[in-house]
Amino acid sequence: MPELRADDPATTSRPESARSLSDHIEQNVESIVALERREVESITPSQRRVEHASRLLGRPMYLLGVLVFALVWVAANLAAAGLGRTAFDPPPFGLLDGILTLASLATTTIVLIAQNRQTKAEKQQAQLDLQVSMLTEQKVTKLIHLLEELRKDLPGVRDRHDPQAAALQESADAATVVSVIEDRAPSAKEPPPPKK
Repeated sequence: MPELRADDPATTSRPESARSLSDHIEQNVESIVALERREVESITPSQRRVEHASRLLGRPMYLLGVLVFALVWVAANLAAAGLGRTAFDPPPFGLLDGILTLASLATTTIVLIAQNRQTKAEKQQAQLDLQVSMLTEQKVTKLIHLLEELRKDLPGVRDRHDPQAAALQESADAATVVSVIEDRAPSAKEPPPPKK
């Protein structure tokens, strides 16, 4: 019987697709999974129920159910009136209107609660993306700087001034960039420029 080693792919619990990833990529995947796991664990039981209800309300069957309910309600009341019986909600169907209004209020509230949590998660993701982008920009700036130093130090390469490389060696200050964008972007309070 062959001896199994700890580093043998047959002994690892990772799926085949994960075994083909480099350690660096595997570390990134694990970080993303851990971030998502923390996000899922932070959801309260009541929030889970609201999101489950929101998913149910977002299906076409919910709309179909509301329409069928309203049609059956109206048909039952009209049929009762046509058969000479007293309708439990005669036209203009005030009770149905109240029920549908309450259902609309509940539906809107459930959807808004679910959207608030999703918006918070999207903001956190956008913040993470911004941080990664800024880190990448710093790394690229450093690489350009090192390449330019290497180019100057190599005896076989002609030393010349490259204005683009010089400009790219400067690291972008996030606060300055945001300030310039705010200064140049049109304000919501300003009226749009007149059309010509």
